[in-house]
Order: sequence, then structure tokens, then C-alpha cells
Amino acid sequence: MSVFGSEIVIAGGGICGLATALALRRKGVDSVVLERSSTLRADGGGIVIYSNGWRVLDQLGVGAELRCKSIIMPVKNEFRCLRRSDLVEALARGLPEECIRFGCQIVAVEEDGVTLFPIVHLQDGSTINAKVLIGCDGANSVVAKSLGMRQVTPSTLWTIRGFTDSPNGHRHGRAFVRLLGGDVTFGMMPIEDTFMHWFLSFRWVSEDSKGEKTPEELREWGMKLVEGFPPEASELVKESDLGSLILTQIKYRPPWELLLGTSRRGTMTIAGDALHVMGPFIGQGGSCGLEDAVVLARNLAGAVDEGQASDHPHRHGRLLPLQRRRIEVALDGYVRERKLRVLRLSTQTYLVGLMIYHPAKAVKLMVILVLLAFFGGTSLDHVAYDCGLL
Repeated sequence: MSVFGSEIVIAGGGICGLATALALRRKGVDSVVLERSSTLRADGGGIVIYSNGWRVLDQLGVGAELRCKSIIMPVKNEFRCLRRSDLVEALARGLPEECIRFGCQIVAVEEDGVTLFPIVHLQDGSTINAKVLIGCDGANSVVAKSLGMRQVTPSTLWTIRGFTDSPNGHRHGRAFVRLLGGDVTFGMMPIEDTFMHWFLSFRWVSEDSKGEKTPEELREWGMKLVEGFPPEASELVKESDLGSLILTQIKYRPPWELLLGTSRRGTMTIAGDALHVMGPFIGQGGSCGLEDAVVLARNLAGAVDEGQASDHPHRHGRLLPLQRRRIEVALDGYVRERKLRVLRLSTQTYLVGLMIYHPAKAVKLMVILVLLAFFGGTSLDHVAYDCGLL
């Protein structure tokens, strides 16, 4: 069993993991990203980024590049839809090639009995001794599990998402359109003048039909779901790129678990979906993960002295406890900064989802009253948030 070390290990090479590595690099701190796939993961179709997320992308140095690959929608705040692949690739290009290690599946995490730093166990039998472990490994996070966080909650809601390319230009304008039809929601938003992202959200309760679906079956299913919707909905589904179609179940971490759970132990913490996976109802999952990256890097950079401890003659003496304590204080600062923000977004998302999909009118009315009282209804005030500078 091989053992190797790294100062900061980031579990997961998705949006939050890559953004965290890039934010740290811009603070002069190196890290290594462990990605279980053999290549960059860019599935999931389009992703909405609001003003708060664009502020982060600008600080990471990729905002201008990505704006060239999306069109702004006519709302007060900056609101664009990106291809996930464009966002992931832009973040990865800002990192050294050796920073991302593919084919590294984390199976367990423990603390070193002497230094109390994390030890990461990989599926191939090798281990990594880290000083800091940041779990950006998604909804089924191994790092979150090691911190004692509960498994995320699967909902009865599912989504089919896809792209439709119209080389001669589409006729749907530049607005985000969401259409409600009973238990089915259809949404569409432009990425470019010829390229549309669309989604179908629906309640799926039949156990008999669950299983792998071919792209052709997903398109046929989507056509049935949009029956009764305006013609442009069926047109987009019918003309969609088969390779882009994806079926996913909506999962979430309930707000009360965020309030009561532990997101830092020792020199381990979590960010992105590993911390606050939420439904898509206010479109803040991606932007919130980008905010995490900036706040983490800002707090952590001063606590990690690159290269200082690794060559110190008393590495296992008095130095490591002092360094570990500095890192723990820094991570506590990150957790403290993010807790109320994440709790607010998760609660608002949870309530908006109830308002849209709960079958009982009394519950819908109660949720609307709560939203009005505490969140200003379904306003976009949450996008004006500024997580600060790196």
C-alpha cells in the first residue's frame, strides 16, 4: 500500500472543488484535487449563475471568458445560463495539470493517531496523508459522512434536462421561461442565440418504471410530459440533442440538518453540494458553491505556510500541533461565515419547492405567507449577496 502526502487535498473535481483549488492558487497556496472519474465531469446540462456567482468567477479570472459563451437575460441582476462543461473546463484551465488527479476514488477517511491530520484511503489501496481535507465530493460525499453528516434526502421529484441547438437561431428570446402544469414544470433559458437549455421537473412515484433510460426513451417521455404545454415546449424537446439528455433525482439536505450538523472536525470540512445540496428552485446551488470556494480560500490561506512544515526538523514535535490549531481556527472562520448564508438559501429553496409542488392548497398558502414574512416572497434579493474579496 503506497502512502504519499499533500498539504491540502480537495475531494471532488466538480465546480466547487475546482473553484476552491483555483481560489487557493490565486492566494499562492497549492492543493491537489482528487477526481474519481477518468476525465473532467461536466454532465448535468446547463447551470444558472446569478450576480453573486459572477462576482466569484471574476475574482477567479474566468468571468470574462465565460460571459463570451452565454447571453445575459433581461432581469435586474446579472443572470446567465452556462453549459456546465464550459464552466468546469474554464476552472480547470486555470490550474496546473498535476493539480488534478483523475481516477482517485475516496473510500474512507480517518485521522492520524499521532498528528490528528486526515488520512485519505483510495479505492486502489493507496493512502494520502493530508494537512487539510476539503470535501467537495457532491451529494454522496464520503467526507461529509466521515464528519457525521446524514445522507442527503431524496425527493419524489425528478428532472429531465437537455440542450437544443438551432443553427439558424431560436425564436424564444432571451428570457427565462417557467411553465407550470400540475405536477410538471417546464423551463427553458437561452445560453446563446442559437442554443437553449431546457428542463422538465415532475413527481415520479411509479416504482415499476424506474431504471436506466436510453436517450430516445427520455425524449419520448419528455414529449409525453409536455403534452398540453405551449408548442415551443414540445418543439424544444423533440429537437433536443440526444447526447445531452439526462435524468436525475432531486436531492436535498434539510435546513435543520445544516443547523444542527457538524461541517468541520479537525482539519476537515465540506463545501458545495457535500454541504448544502439543494433543489433547483431558486437557482443558487452553483453560485453558492462558488461563494464557498472564495470564503474557504480567504480563511485558509493565512493558516497554511506552504513548504514550511514539510522540511522542518521537528515535523512530528511541537510544530504540527500549532499548525493544526491555526488550520482549525481558519476552518471555523469559514464555517461561521457560511452558516447563516447557506441556511437561508437552503430554507428558501426548500419552501419554494413546497410552494410549487405540494398538493395541499393549505400548505401552499402557509408557505407563501412564510416566504413573504421572512424572504420577501420569491424575490431575487439573495443574488445581491457579496461574499467578499479573496
